[in-house]
Amino acid sequence: MNPEHRSISGWRQMIAAISAGLIGGLLLSIPLSRSLTAKTALSTTPLFPVVNPFHAWQGSGNRDVVVLGLDAGRGNTDVIFTIRVKGGETRIIQIPRDSYVDTRSFGPMKVNALYAYGGTKAVKSELTRLMHRPINHHILINLEGIRTIADLLGGLEVDVPKRLYYQDHSQGLYIDLQPGLQVLKGRDLEGFLRWRHDGEGDFGRLRRQQLVLKSLFSKLTRPESLVRLPALIDAAGRNVKTDMGPMEIGGLITAMGTTELETTRLEAKPFFLNGISYLETQWPE
Repeated sequence: MNPEHRSISGWRQMIAAISAGLIGGLLLSIPLSRSLTAKTALSTTPLFPVVNPFHAWQGSGNRDVVVLGLDAGRGNTDVIFTIRVKGGETRIIQIPRDSYVDTRSFGPMKVNALYAYGGTKAVKSELTRLMHRPINHHILINLEGIRTIADLLGGLEVDVPKRLYYQDHSQGLYIDLQPGLQVLKGRDLEGFLRWRHDGEGDFGRLRRQQLVLKSLFSKLTRPESLVRLPALIDAAGRNVKTDMGPMEIGGLITAMGTTELETTRLEAKPFFLNGISYLETQWPE
């Protein structure tokens, strides 16, 4: 089977392994670990040492994972960001979808069209060149998968910055959100992520994505959510695909659960080329 098309829904046999990694991470990161230490303080060698089988990921700071959120037509990628876990921090870097890239294989285009032209292999290859560090793995998710995970978590708390209203009957899209702190799930969450109908365009959309990412991270890294995460991923089914194996998935989740989150986006400014609007993005040095 082509690893690019390996669906999470077919990984039920991996759930036990991932669960072990999550539990290991929790034992290392929550007060239970301190209670274990206290109980064995009278002995120089604990009878039952706590070992996290996925701890190796935490020492692999040169590995980045790119997350791609497919648009409604499942061709271009509406959401693009990389994840790196290193030094007690999970760093997420957002890449504006309209970023101009002069690709080696397909010529000039917007970065969100890379997946449609060359799949995840082309995305990882070009981002490795542009980000000046290896992008080793990918997670591909569509909007239904995001909605499923958020709904199973009971929704995501987001402070909606202003009234968001838009209708598009051709896409079955109806957005009507009032400003203020609220729990978003289902179609409301999808609308919040997709809305871009003001002067801010993609920049406003990136800020709203940050709000959702922070809320999702906060909820996923709670102990009660971490132990349920394998079931959440399994429930997302065919809407989530990745090239990572069970040990890597377990390691990434475990490592993220013991870190602080930092989200940034690449700076960019708009320009036109041959009548097409692009973003001139400042890629990392």
